[in-house]
Amino acid sequence: MTRNAPAGLPDRIQHYIDGQFVNSIDGDTFDVLNPSTNEVYIQAASGKQADIDLAVSAAKRAFDDGPWRMMLPRQRSRILHKIADLVESQDKRLAELETWDTGLPVTQALGQAQRAAENFRFFADLIVAQSDDTYKVPGRQVNYVNRKPKGVAGLITPWNTPFMLESWKLAPALAAGNTVVLKPAEFTPLSASLWAETFRDAGVPDGVFNLVNGFGETAGDALVKHPDVPLISFTGESRTGQVIFGNAAPFLKGLSMELGGKSPAVVFADADLGAALDATVFGVFSLNGERCTAGSRILVERSVYDEFVEQYAERAKNIIVGDPGDAATEVGALVHPEHYDKVMSYIELGKGEARLVAGGGRPDGFPVGNYVAPTVFVDVKPDASIFQKEIFGPVVAITPFDSDAEALALANGVEYGLAAYIWTNDLRRAHNFAQDVEAGMVWLNSNNVRDLRTPFGGVKASGLGHEGGYRSIDFYTDSQAVHISLNDAHSPRFGRGPDAATSFKTQK
Repeated sequence: MTRNAPAGLPDRIQHYIDGQFVNSIDGDTFDVLNPSTNEVYIQAASGKQADIDLAVSAAKRAFDDGPWRMMLPRQRSRILHKIADLVESQDKRLAELETWDTGLPVTQALGQAQRAAENFRFFADLIVAQSDDTYKVPGRQVNYVNRKPKGVAGLITPWNTPFMLESWKLAPALAAGNTVVLKPAEFTPLSASLWAETFRDAGVPDGVFNLVNGFGETAGDALVKHPDVPLISFTGESRTGQVIFGNAAPFLKGLSMELGGKSPAVVFADADLGAALDATVFGVFSLNGERCTAGSRILVERSVYDEFVEQYAERAKNIIVGDPGDAATEVGALVHPEHYDKVMSYIELGKGEARLVAGGGRPDGFPVGNYVAPTVFVDVKPDASIFQKEIFGPVVAITPFDSDAEALALANGVEYGLAAYIWTNDLRRAHNFAQDVEAGMVWLNSNNVRDLRTPFGGVKASGLGHEGGYRSIDFYTDSQAVHISLNDAHSPRFGRGPDAATSFKTQK
């Protein structure tokens, strides 16, 4: 399949440092592929240590000497709202570029662009509405908490829904008064380049936002290890998170890491099976299955298992796989041939571990590109690779259970703990199960509907720390306690003799 590239693409994707688009210092570039064809359509500047040094230096100057951190919250809020306005005004263009760059279906990419604008609006409002704690000891002391931006925030973002996930980090980091260096994923650098002009047009001062493209092993590693970057927010694979954790440790950096997932969707016999079917099909196959919170393990009570499996397989077979730019497409092309090969390797493993009832390979009519038919494995044992490992593609494992205790053991029986979805009309069971399941986020009788006020993050191998709402402001600021005495200080009088040393009497 040959598609025409979007009009108006730059000759090369560049870095953005201190208000200027620039090439890498050494001139190095890397190829960027279109997922539908795996043809190179553009090159991007490949950042290294020297480029990160320039970007961090610009960000530090802007933080230390520029106006951004000293602005009143309302001033920063107005600029963030302008950013949201600009993102909304070009949402169709953003969706076009995101679809071309990632292989996501265009209708879903449009929704992600609109969510990016909403992220900026949310934190623009939050930073104005925020109140800090004050504690009073009547007649003696007043204590209050002073929030201060930390400095240069290093933001490392993934290739799935990149523009939206970049906004998730950029909005709170900037709202809190920090400056930033963004290192987007090397597979999908195109939409990130739009932030630069958007911020410039909204009135963000030079140096506040900086962007360096490149690989994790070079640009990302240099950002994590840079001594002038006190905090790193990372979204990506658990294995990469472990490396970042080790590299950041000598500097005692603040870390927020949203990592992998293998989330369970637990369907009890008393659930609304139609609603559960809609949600679990969408939860696995939307965004091409490339989503950290996908309910990719579906656990179904045995009395309704056969019925559920039959309907689920039929739905999966009818999902429309197609050109990501076609509004009718429900599953597009996976992001990159490396990832396609990984997903296909798990599908081949699954064929020896479980029963395949839908998909299982490349769909008909797509001889090129990273297309995978929606794939459903059933009767999956809990020790199977496709049950235990994050595949991050349009692949689901369905497993039966006979009791609440077995369902909980299956749900918790993996190294991950990001999300969980519970389907039951038994209110007591729903709340008890939610309490006991090892997951940072739980949805009861719902698909993944996010409330931006709530914490986002996981447990176990799924992450470290939480962002979202005030948790994001907590992460991107230092909380300083200020104590004010309201009367004479009553201090032990060391050096005034044995009686005076422990006396708290007021001096005469």
